[in-house]
Amino acid sequence: MAVDLGAGDTVTKLRSLHDADVAGKRVLLRVDFNVPIVDGRVGDDTRMRASLPTIQFILDHGASIVLVSHLGRPKGQPRDELRLAPVAAHLSSMLSRPVRYAPDVVGPEAQHLASALQPGDLLLVENVRFEAGEERNDPDFARALGKLGDIFVNDAFGTAHRAHASTVGVAMLLPAHAGFLMERELEILQRLLERPERPFVAILGGAKVSDKLGVMVHLLDRVDGLLVGGGMANTFLLAQGLNVGASLAERDLQDQARDILSQAAAKGVEVVLPVDVVVAPSLEAEGAVRVTASVPPDQGIFDIGPATAERFGGYIERAATVFWNGPMGVFERPSFAGGTQAVARAVATTQATTVVGGGDSIAAIEQLRLADHIDHVSTGGGASLELLEGKELPGVAVLLESSSSS
Repeated sequence: MAVDLGAGDTVTKLRSLHDADVAGKRVLLRVDFNVPIVDGRVGDDTRMRASLPTIQFILDHGASIVLVSHLGRPKGQPRDELRLAPVAAHLSSMLSRPVRYAPDVVGPEAQHLASALQPGDLLLVENVRFEAGEERNDPDFARALGKLGDIFVNDAFGTAHRAHASTVGVAMLLPAHAGFLMERELEILQRLLERPERPFVAILGGAKVSDKLGVMVHLLDRVDGLLVGGGMANTFLLAQGLNVGASLAERDLQDQARDILSQAAAKGVEVVLPVDVVVAPSLEAEGAVRVTASVPPDQGIFDIGPATAERFGGYIERAATVFWNGPMGVFERPSFAGGTQAVARAVATTQATTVVGGGDSIAAIEQLRLADHIDHVSTGGGASLELLEGKELPGVAVLLESSSSS
């Protein structure tokens, strides 16, 4: 995949797995198997399924694989509930072949099992974030990890915004290539930024506008409409002089919100905010829920209202490209799930090209069993947002090679 980074006559090309000679080699494969473990078993294998094409390609071409992944946030310390043994067992059942498991990352057991691998064999080493050197991108740890393989392939797009040892350090020590999931994620998100079919509508939700300020500013030059829901919409409502009662809002960001609204107006981008909301005295007071266009001072906003959901649906229906990241309310609670569910159904039924990213948005899509109706469900929440914000992803930068376009 060629990606034009705008550096004069220089074109950067992603080193693809298709370009790698893996036959007879041991491939160190970074995957994102950060999946929920429920009662000692994998609760949702969506992220695992996303990397199966890469795994199968490597095996079909005569290589063995040492799989590297993180799980949760152990902060450099082993935690029994975050061990990857259940993941190895689940992957074995998915592939219908044995997957060996090392109870360490770069220790004696991992080294012994890796050295004994034959073509077609798979080994999953322990949670890489059990090692303190992982998140520091420690050179010594990166070297120890690199000794487990001959070639490095990164298929963990969800961690591409992290400069860790397993995403950047080993890529600087071994021949490094992008897996098929990584390649597809970058291709689709780059297309959103550079050549979307129009009208292009972005839907942004979630609790905090501070998490997505940079994305909003970057998207203003690319989208035709911006639909804003969730807690972050409250800051924009405040910036317009509207009352949000006792709702979550970042009051210190009102000036930035007004600036975004001003920039959008100057660029001809319509920013669509809630016209009605679902309020209650608290999250626990679900029996006192009501829909209103005027928020009482002792009430909090916990979802967009039905009129807003219908309005959002109209924009989604008329769009040719739709990107959605972030829920419209506290959708984990049934009383406040209506807005997110309405947006999910609208995104799933539109004729537009649809891309959904972010854990909560994906969870809503999965809950309603609508994933098959979405063109691309991104596995990288933070990574996709940083890419759409125009930031360089460290885990991608080390997989690029430059060449002259002249």
